[in-house]
Amino acid sequence: MKNLQLLLLFVGMHCFSQKNLPDLSLSTLDGKKVSLKNDFSEKDKLYVFSFWASWCGPCINELDEMNEVQAEWKKSINFEVIAVATDDSRTQKRVKPLVNGKEWEYTILLDTNQDFKRALSIVNIPYTIVVKNNKIVHIQNGYVPGNEIDLYKKLKSL
Repeated sequence: MKNLQLLLLFVGMHCFSQKNLPDLSLSTLDGKKVSLKNDFSEKDKLYVFSFWASWCGPCINELDEMNEVQAEWKKSINFEVIAVATDDSRTQKRVKPLVNGKEWEYTILLDTNQDFKRALSIVNIPYTIVVKNNKIVHIQNGYVPGNEIDLYKKLKSL
């Protein structure tokens, strides 16, 4: 019985922890500090936070595909993609050259200490959350080609 109570408590805390955007500050590629709660809080705008790393092939494929379709999507949806690099101190130096080479039109945030990733209890990347009015309204874990179609439908419904 005690183990079941602990499990329910853990599951309850995990679910609750994913309802609100954490109150954290991260750096952009050019070193500017941004606040998640303040800088991504335009009323009714959708923010798509895509967690990725320079060594993660599926992450890069997902961001490439979103980059190709976002201009079209923005014609009907008020949204912004924020690519959150979870590279640690060993691989962080690869992020800027990769982003420059890809010419992604995203805000890139560096989660070097993985505080944002940890606050959401993210285990594996790619991992995408959609935030509206500082509330997490959708989670997409993993990537397969075509996921962007499901994401588009979800964004349209929000």
